[in-house]
Amino acid sequence: MNIGEAADASGLPAKTIRYYEEIGLIRPRRDANGYRAFAPRDVHKLAFLARARALGFSVEECRALLGLYEDETRASEDVKRLAQGHLARIDAKIGELQSLRVTLADLIEACAGDHRPDCPILADLAAGAAQGRTKGRMR
Repeated sequence: MNIGEAADASGLPAKTIRYYEEIGLIRPRRDANGYRAFAPRDVHKLAFLARARALGFSVEECRALLGLYEDETRASEDVKRLAQGHLARIDAKIGELQSLRVTLADLIEACAGDHRPDCPILADLAAGAAQGRTKGRMR
């Protein structure tokens, strides 16, 4: 099948498929005319990659997962370790986002939101910008 058909079957845009080929994640056969010819196995890999990316795995993690998937002698502990590392990064990001949410909610609550010009939100942003400039000079 051609790249358009592979895109439809895998749910990935053709541009992404070309990128995955460029970085060596997939290697579709080339016809005599140079066009890509995707086999069902290629489409299955593309769908696998689409699902892994949807779960937030990086391209390099996807490369490792695909390698593990294709290795019939793999140990499931290797797959689990990779997924646990990814989950730990997700949990850390959730913690950061929750902290940001609390800070922003507090600033919104402190802001009168009326006709007066003073605003704790802008004051906090300005104070943070000043701290950033100070840190930049220390380096």
